[in-house]
Formats: sequence, structure tokens, C-alpha cells
Amino acid sequence: MLGSLIPSSRFLVNHVLREVDWARARVFIEYGPGVGTFTTEILRLMRPDAVLIALETNADFVRFLRGRLRDDRLHVIHGSAADADAALAQLDLSRADYVISGIPYTTMPSELRDVILRKTHSLLDPNGAFLVYQFTRTVLPYLQQVFESVHQEFEPLNVMPARLFYCRHHSNGAGRHSSRSRSNGSGRPQSPPLGVLDPPGSARSPRSSG
Repeated sequence: MLGSLIPSSRFLVNHVLREVDWARARVFIEYGPGVGTFTTEILRLMRPDAVLIALETNADFVRFLRGRLRDDRLHVIHGSAADADAALAQLDLSRADYVISGIPYTTMPSELRDVILRKTHSLLDPNGAFLVYQFTRTVLPYLQQVFESVHQEFEPLNVMPARLFYCRHHSNGAGRHSSRSRSNGSGRPQSPPLGVLDPPGSARSPRSSG
């Protein structure tokens, strides 16, 4: 949800997730899923044997996601992105193929930001990617301090327009692959993206910050 009260647009969701190699990926982590805009689409596209760990600090969103998204592959955890390694360990996992994040790195305490980014680097598979979307480019130097390769893109069709950062351990990793089939390993073509979920209640709760 990009540190915002407004859910991400389908254009932003599609732009970010087309970086994913759906046929290969087994373990996903999402930081700050909010009302599940990205979560829903990840579940729709990922393999039947894949796992998605969603870390959310806002208790209202946690309850909403657990009640709305009934999928055995999804593990919604009430906790910080700084605890991603512990969340993996709870499931007897040590690495993630993809980490998707829209939490606001530039407004959180610098110590917390550093912990989250360095832990993400350590738990990311050598051929995996950390997919970050933000409102500004301010986060770029922090990402570059931790990841060898940071590729930037831009999505104008979002409120507000979003900056995208694709972070990897090395520059010769799996890059952009828009021609890659959007498959979840079943061999069946995927249907058009789903719409966004309605937030819990009539008033939206403040967005989490990791």
C-alpha cells in the first residue's frame, strides 16, 4: 500500500510483479500488506506449493487479512519487517525468493531501516530480488548501501505516482523479463488481475511503517 491510505493501483501491482519468475519462486515475503492489494495478486499467481509470509504491524489489517484471505499458502504475521528472519524460521525456511515492500523507509527511524534492509539482504536467495515501491527516490542511497544491483523504474498510473526499485545481490542476476509467461506452475494461462480489496470498516486505519 506504499505507506498510504490509498490502495495501490492495478497498474502498480502489475508493474512490480512482472519482475517475478513465477515458475521458479517458492517463498515470498511481503512487508506491510495493508488491505491485501498485492497479497491477493501474489496468491493468484504463485505456485500451488509456494508460501507467502505477510508481515504487518497494524492489528486491524492483520485481522482483516486473516478473515478475508483464506489460503493455506498465506501466513499473516502481526509483526515488523525487522522480524522477517524469525518469521521464516517459524516455517522452517531460511531464504526467500522475493521480498515485496511498500513500507515508508524514509520516515522510519534510521536504525530500524538499517536492520530491515540488512536482514532482507541476508535472507534473500542469491538469485532472488527485493522489489520496493515508494513515492520518492529518497530511499535509493539506502538501498545502494546494501545491494550491489538496484534497478529503477517509474509507474505514473498510481495515486501518487510510484518509484520502483529492483534490488539484487549481483548485477548479472535474473533481470527484467516482461516476456516471461505469467504462470503459477500449473501450465494454465492466468486470468486478468483481480480488483483491490475493500479495507476493513468505513474508516481506514493508519498505515504501518514496518
